Amino acid sequence: MNVTVVCEHNASMDSQEGKRAYPEGLGVCLQEMLREAGCAVTLVTIGENGADALTDEIIDGTDVMFWWGHWHHLKVSDEVVNKVADRALRGMGMVFLHSAHDSKIFKRLLGSSCSLKWREDGEHERLWCVDPTHPIARGLGESIDIPQEEMYGEPFDIPTPDELVYIGWFKGGEVFRGGCVFKRGAGKLFYFNPGHETYPTYKIPEVRQILRQACKYVEPAQPLKEKIFCPHIPEFSVKD
Repeated sequence: MNVTVVCEHNASMDSQEGKRAYPEGLGVCLQEMLREAGCAVTLVTIGENGADALTDEIIDGTDVMFWWGHWHHLKVSDEVVNKVADRALRGMGMVFLHSAHDSKIFKRLLGSSCSLKWREDGEHERLWCVDPTHPIARGLGESIDIPQEEMYGEPFDIPTPDELVYIGWFKGGEVFRGGCVFKRGAGKLFYFNPGHETYPTYKIPEVRQILRQACKYVEPAQPLKEKIFCPHIPEFSVKD
């Protein structure tokens, strides 16, 4: 499986807390996690110049794309967003992590503001599995504890998920639909809320297992479609 990890680099990652959480870099952590699962992984960094390094060749060769972003969402060009959306709708799998809920590509595929309640407290999150038979949750228990995480809470302005796998609960009392599957066109995408850049969430074995299994779950089951029908996006909502 060919996987592309698109991961922003921002100043928070260069802070003492960021370097302590991911001395190798958050993107490299995700890349190594997926390589351990046998994937061929390309890492693309979003920086001050946006996602210019996400070339047509990389997009066209990707089976599953992971997307992590936080500060630089608006620096990703509409041209890149359109190309990624086109491939996702034709069957490429996508996994959106943490603040990628605010990315252009996530909003385009879901068709809503994707706004939410949040606070950066570094508090305890417990992920409750609400669908223990789901392949993404295979081999994991009824809950997963994350010692420190940025709080994301409801209301979360998203369409009703096609499949809800995890609901997060925070020490402050908030709850959040933190593990959701959406079907768009011929493709599937998974959104997973944990993963703030100053907390080592992606080092937790259970989280790594979820993400590997999510990668496998959204992988295309057949060659990508040439034409797209997707009722959720106006320009692709009419069949030929």
